[in-house]
Amino acid sequence: MVIARIVVAGLCAAAVQFRLPDANPPLLMIGSNIFLPFSWYALVGLLFGGWPLFVEAWESIRRRQMTMELSMVIAILAATYTGYFFVALVITFFVLIAEVLEGMTVERGRRAIQNLLELLPREVSVRRAGSVNTISTADLKIGDTVLVEPGALVAIDGTVTGGNSFVDETRITGESMPVEKVAGARVYAGSINQSGAIEISAERIGRDTSYGRIIAAIEEAERSRAPVQRYADKLAAYIVYVALIFAVIEYFISGGNISSTIAVIIVAGACGVAAGTPLAILGAIGRSARLGAIIKGGTHLETLSQVDTIVLDKTGTLTFGEPDVVSIATAPGVGETEILAAAATAEIRSEHPLGKAIVARAREIGTSIVEPSSFSYSPGMGISATGPRGDIVVGNAGWMKRNGISLAELGPREEATTWVHVAEDGKLLGAIGIADRERPEARRAIDAFKKMGIRTILLTGDSAPVARAMGAKLGIDDVRPELLPENKLDHIRELVGGKSKVAMVGDGINDTLALAAADVGVAMGSGTEVARERSDIVLLGNDLERFAQTVMIARRARGIILFNFAGTIIIDILGIMAVMLGFVGPVAAVLIHVGSELAFILNSARLLSFSQKDNSFDFDLAHMPASGPKLVMGNRNEHTAERANAA
Repeated sequence: MVIARIVVAGLCAAAVQFRLPDANPPLLMIGSNIFLPFSWYALVGLLFGGWPLFVEAWESIRRRQMTMELSMVIAILAATYTGYFFVALVITFFVLIAEVLEGMTVERGRRAIQNLLELLPREVSVRRAGSVNTISTADLKIGDTVLVEPGALVAIDGTVTGGNSFVDETRITGESMPVEKVAGARVYAGSINQSGAIEISAERIGRDTSYGRIIAAIEEAERSRAPVQRYADKLAAYIVYVALIFAVIEYFISGGNISSTIAVIIVAGACGVAAGTPLAILGAIGRSARLGAIIKGGTHLETLSQVDTIVLDKTGTLTFGEPDVVSIATAPGVGETEILAAAATAEIRSEHPLGKAIVARAREIGTSIVEPSSFSYSPGMGISATGPRGDIVVGNAGWMKRNGISLAELGPREEATTWVHVAEDGKLLGAIGIADRERPEARRAIDAFKKMGIRTILLTGDSAPVARAMGAKLGIDDVRPELLPENKLDHIRELVGGKSKVAMVGDGINDTLALAAADVGVAMGSGTEVARERSDIVLLGNDLERFAQTVMIARRARGIILFNFAGTIIIDILGIMAVMLGFVGPVAAVLIHVGSELAFILNSARLLSFSQKDNSFDFDLAHMPASGPKLVMGNRNEHTAERANAA
């Protein structure tokens, strides 16, 4: 219908311009003394083609709002009243085209978000009453047993009741590596089953699933209005009022020249600001979502664009949150394999996180681990065990001293590392350095923040040596160690009170107070549910570098919006001056109005485009496995070992 309206308005304008046969005489008589210009082409073109504009103008009058549609209708009626039928039809024609293009551009962004939920399978195979049936996901019920084949998308949240597999949960939990799923394990909608077939008891369906909630958060963000959108609406209204005032001035200055008066009303356009601002926000939110950063509203996006200080938690944010062997200091004549073998023998029965890290490293390098014949643990000190080559002592420096082991051979070591000393048969073998290893992207993210002029601060409960070593290694500007959760909150309040725009990035329950107090709270996707709920932004991929990219996107969106504001004002001022000086007539004014409007809308639409490097975390269906539209039951164990090794 819209295309038909555009075609009719265009054909009628052409008919008037080329003076095709029309009303004769071209006058409409009202009574015996009132004669108005009349054209059948104008009547058809304006009533049929311009009807949507008249409806929008009437709604603006009812709401007592001055809008661009109302100003355009005023110009159309003025042109029609004075017999400028061609001008009235051209205005209608180009305004309709502009609205269509604007609608297509905005819809493109909205469709990208709406299509996310459609990535889930539309059909699933369920086990009911002893038989397997394929049904629509709309017919699923809580408690149904869903069968998921290798390579397929999981459609529901639930618990594994049969089979085992490795599942890619990157888009949901942020876990970068495939997670093994056995009976009793939780599985989330939107994750990808990579290997063996599994059976899942449905607990949450559709928009109640974790994936559905992510989409709901994005949709809510798209509906929310940022403060800058209200400024855009006000600016658009002011522009219309200013145009009408100058139109009145032009009418009297020109001695009643209706043509130039209409041109003043037409040339001043504000649609590029009114439509381009929400489009830029929508594009930034959508682009951030594809990077794995869920922004929960336009307000948070706008605040993020103004952030000048980023506060970081250490454990789970800058680091993986798990102890790892980072170095080994050996005594003279002792090899790393020898010290790991002895330590792993002593720690194989231990539940201590440091012991597990040592055993994991020994297995990683293929060291043979022998069960100890005896084992004893002294809390806060260390372990005594008996291995194939004699008594093994593993623990801190105090434990070594108590057992008569001298550490003089090792020399100075890194203070920021926890050292586990190892001795066998009364002889010191060396020490194993264990630390929470930093995320590989952390340094790149900090460097990106520095390039943007953003100050970085580390707030952590870790000891001063550990915190300062981490800060120096990553290039963090300010390190504040040994803080309790309430101390972190005090520091955030101090920063916010000092007029800084603060973003807090954390992942644990101990970070929730600080996340809520900051201007923008950012939670890591692998963090606690409380932290994710209290935050304004959630990083699904746990990638701090992606957050740096999100900050850049927010700043780019703000820059585009401000450019549109300034550009609109400048073009409107120059356009009004050109009309009042006699350089621009009504038709040229229409072209300036529509051209500038489309230019600013397309400028905002640039955020809807994604470069190739942005697609590494992409919800696009093209990046999903070719599993087909439905889930079916397959061989439970086929390819499991192969896929597990590949993972």
